[in-house]
Amino acid sequence: MKSIVIADDNAAFTKEMENFFSATGGYSVVGVAADGLEAVSMVEKYKPDFLLLDIVMPELDGFGVMSALNCDGYKPSIIVISQLATDGFIGKSLKYGADYFMAKPVSFEKLKDYMDDMKGETPVLPKPATAAKSYVNRSLDEKIANIFISVGIPAHIKGYQFLREAIKMAIATPDIINRITKSLYPAIAEKFDTSPSKVERAIRHAIEVAWNRGKIENINMIFGLKIYSANDKPTNGEFIALIADKICLEGAYSA
Repeated sequence: MKSIVIADDNAAFTKEMENFFSATGGYSVVGVAADGLEAVSMVEKYKPDFLLLDIVMPELDGFGVMSALNCDGYKPSIIVISQLATDGFIGKSLKYGADYFMAKPVSFEKLKDYMDDMKGETPVLPKPATAAKSYVNRSLDEKIANIFISVGIPAHIKGYQFLREAIKMAIATPDIINRITKSLYPAIAEKFDTSPSKVERAIRHAIEVAWNRGKIENINMIFGLKIYSANDKPTNGEFIALIADKICLEGAYSA
């Protein structure tokens, strides 16, 4: 049984979330905080596995809560759930210690799926073989999308789709990154009915967009190292490999 503290000043929302986890099983809501100071107190008292945290709260906002917990030396797995789903707030949440960001209105089922994944648990689903594959793919897509939002790659450009597919292929078949021109680009091109050269250019453009938006700090934060500067842009292969390795290390994904 995994324990949860919910921190949100919307009483109706927290009650709905508490009822969901009570009915679902596997999780126990040990505390509900209506302000940031109360959230810090409850986390220190109950040492929960998860903190489900809003950003805008009385007394102390979500960033203040995460700062206080970082100073305390104990930190649960933090999922920020907020309506403030802009690049700036998402990036700042990750910088302050959030493990994941979900935009309101949130699906409690998806939230639970991600929490199961974070703790290495497999959700109970019908038709195990098909459902498990669907679950992993959904969770993986969400992880990639979250990274793209943080680094400033917009969803409307073609390179977004191509880059997402390239990362998924690199996770499923790691050595394909060594055959990026002969295998990876052609495979993506075939799936999207385009040419390998257009795939390569679109992915390069997506990376350039992130750099031009000045998201270098977020990029370095995701990788955990200050490996890039404004004038030091990675190649397509380097960027794909870095994100694929990051996701594999965090989630132990495999084909």
